[in-house]
Amino acid sequence: MLLGILLLSVQLHAAGANVAPRIAALLQQQGLDGAVWTTLDAQGAAGVSDARSGEPMRADARVQVGSVAKAVLATGVLRLVSERRLSLDARVAALLPGVAFDNPWENTDPLRVRHLLDHTSGLDDARFWQVFSLRPRADGPLAAAFPPESGLLRLRHRPGTRFSYSNMGYTLLAMVVEAVVEQAYERYFDAALLAPLGMHDSSFAFVSQDSDPRLAMGHVEHGETHPAVPSWVRPAGQFTTTAADMGRFARFLMSDGSIGGKPFIDAVLLHRMGEPKGTEAARAGLSVGYGLGLRKVDRHGALAKCHSGNTIGFRATLCLFPQTQQAFFIAINADSETADYHRFDAALVQALGRAGPAPPASPAPRFDSRGWEGFYIPSPNRFDSMRFVDTVFNAVHVRSDGAQLRFAPFQSAAVALDHAGKGLFRAPGKLMPSHVLLISAQGERIISTGTQSYAQVPLMRLLPLWTSMAAGMLGLAFILVSATVRVARRSMPLHDPLLAPFAGVLALLLPLPFFYTQSFLQLGDLTMASGLLATVTGALPLAMLVGMGEMWRRRKLDKAVLAALVAVLQLAAVLAAWGLLPLRLWA
Repeated sequence: MLLGILLLSVQLHAAGANVAPRIAALLQQQGLDGAVWTTLDAQGAAGVSDARSGEPMRADARVQVGSVAKAVLATGVLRLVSERRLSLDARVAALLPGVAFDNPWENTDPLRVRHLLDHTSGLDDARFWQVFSLRPRADGPLAAAFPPESGLLRLRHRPGTRFSYSNMGYTLLAMVVEAVVEQAYERYFDAALLAPLGMHDSSFAFVSQDSDPRLAMGHVEHGETHPAVPSWVRPAGQFTTTAADMGRFARFLMSDGSIGGKPFIDAVLLHRMGEPKGTEAARAGLSVGYGLGLRKVDRHGALAKCHSGNTIGFRATLCLFPQTQQAFFIAINADSETADYHRFDAALVQALGRAGPAPPASPAPRFDSRGWEGFYIPSPNRFDSMRFVDTVFNAVHVRSDGAQLRFAPFQSAAVALDHAGKGLFRAPGKLMPSHVLLISAQGERIISTGTQSYAQVPLMRLLPLWTSMAAGMLGLAFILVSATVRVARRSMPLHDPLLAPFAGVLALLLPLPFFYTQSFLQLGDLTMASGLLATVTGALPLAMLVGMGEMWRRRKLDKAVLAALVAVLQLAAVLAAWGLLPLRLWA
């Protein structure tokens, strides 16, 4: 037995050493800057810490982890629960009496602490201004993220029933902690959680490259450096750490919850992290999903409890394999929209020897697909302000041959799901069911992945929106092309009905140079760029009306031009009804 353990330790150490060339090669292939990682038995670093100086990344470099902070924050909350200073079933409204929630189900289903932990609160994720802003202070009050009368705290579904990722929810969770411990959550958790865990190189406090030279520089597209900045929703993603400290954290999460032989966190609570509970999908038998700060995932031929995250200039992943007491953590100091970060996770899964073959194909039990075929939309979608976009462009079409379910999102490849019995379905290469069909308490047909629910909608609900979008875009194109031709022919007098609409369409380009010259982190601030964007989008329907008025004044009807103006106007009305016109990024 001892010999087997020693051999396993040697194999794991060798695997950790062998992964370094693979990580270095992936960084180069993906155009990324640097990385630090740990497989518990080995640590490593590759690439550069700062692209400007070319300084190599060190294994003990400090990094930022984005939403991996949620797993650490959730563990701190479980410490308070273990001390009986807080209950998972405590009502959030009672703990935060100064915060007004819009919960239509308050009498029967109040918002509870566990709902914030599990992302089942029904709250929106975040608004542009809460994430992309240079205005928050590092020590500002957390309540500043929820201005009075802002309408941000409206619950979109019954608490506890569906997963919907929410950065606002974890910000509220930190406010709950502050109400309980009567001090800033950063200071409390640094002393009461991180110090006992031996995570002395980690902190919830704001840390910048200016204040700590060990903190690797963050990078965005094309290797452009970007230092850390404070955030309105900082509890959801502000955490500075090292690979070694995250290894200590991973070991503790897979332990019995004691430190030095003394109970620290209830082992039952630790083991429930990553185990979804109470949602419609979980009650229907789907075991993948989110629970108490971790997500159970089925990826790269392995089952794990993970949390990933990104923040300005960083991407990170923490994954645990409790059955074999293995884990990995990796942080990459580059946040790119085009890189494939899953390849790094796959390399570490393979290094740990966790990757396995897909389950052999077996005859799928047939199921009655009647009523399940058709169109589905995200319910709820992640960002409430983008409901129109997700409804129109992120719908899913489902059809079946009786044994397989073809799940076809509009913006990604279709997936053939094999029936696994009892309404459960498995995607290719998965070890466990990945989707479930269920009927909600309101009688809706729902398809869920555990972390996203889709509600069936009739085609006639989507068709008018698609038609409106197509007609509006064609109208804009007609105005742009026709007016350009008239200008080129010098046949557009000042009283031309197309003049004002053409100017309105061209005005949409005015904000672009201002956005180009400002930081992308100001997208949610009221600046010259965003103010001009709101102005020109708000003026667009007025320009169409001016064109129609000119046509009426001249008593000369141009049916094609009128149709184009009406098409743009109707789209403007639809966008206004959905809160997207005028487009105010700071709202």
